[in-house]
Amino acid sequence: MIRHPTFFPTLLIFAAALGACASPPSTLAADPAPPSDSPPGHWTPPLAAAWQIQYTGALDASLPVDLYNLDLFDASPETIADLRARGVKVMCYFSAGSFEDWRPDAGNFPASVLGDDLEGWPGERWLDIRNLQALAPIMLERLTLAAQKGCDGVDPDNVDGYANATGFPLVAEDQLAYNIFLATAAHQMGLGIGLKNDLEQIPALVSHFDWALDEECFTYGECGLLLPFIQAGKPVFVIEYQLAPEAFCPQANNLQFNAIQKNRDLDAFRFPCR
Repeated sequence: MIRHPTFFPTLLIFAAALGACASPPSTLAADPAPPSDSPPGHWTPPLAAAWQIQYTGALDASLPVDLYNLDLFDASPETIADLRARGVKVMCYFSAGSFEDWRPDAGNFPASVLGDDLEGWPGERWLDIRNLQALAPIMLERLTLAAQKGCDGVDPDNVDGYANATGFPLVAEDQLAYNIFLATAAHQMGLGIGLKNDLEQIPALVSHFDWALDEECFTYGECGLLLPFIQAGKPVFVIEYQLAPEAFCPQANNLQFNAIQKNRDLDAFRFPCR
């Protein structure tokens, strides 16, 4: 895999500096200084955007939408290129906070960073995000892959481990430092980046991320926590699995959210609110 010669060393130094602060976790800076290199421009979605997210089944690439959210490893460069040739933007998904034993780079994760299983997700384990010395090179390789494949932005998942039973004593400051590292690295590579589900930390992270993507905020009554993104002129994408469209779409539209109903396995089915 070809690395970005300018950004990679700088970001590894940045990651090492953060990692040095990770013991004890409480000494982590909530807002570390970014690398000194001036980042290239990166894509930011418009406030209102029609979108599709699909990870399973035969991809329906024919939808009249503004953007697709596709799996980083499964989406081919040709698929991404075809979408972009039509003016469609592409977000590429990967898990930044968990280990997945089926991924091609699974062998790069040392045993020391593997924590408890994610309940309901066989083969997936939480990561010790304090160990940036081990994780930063892996995540930078994934961001490089996203850039090489032509992704416009990335959708890193499971970036709220501190609020879950991971097997590690993670605290909020650990999560902030890790998430800011991911955002800084993505921007240095010319990629947009979204904040996934980490609702409680939105006030500290909204300035670092280009959009928010949340699952089931209407189901759990948490949508108000996403409003700082709208107030900052940044889009919010919401997926609901259990609720019928009439139960959440009117409110989603009033809040200016880009909300859709999906099946939980994220196949081609899609019911957009607007």
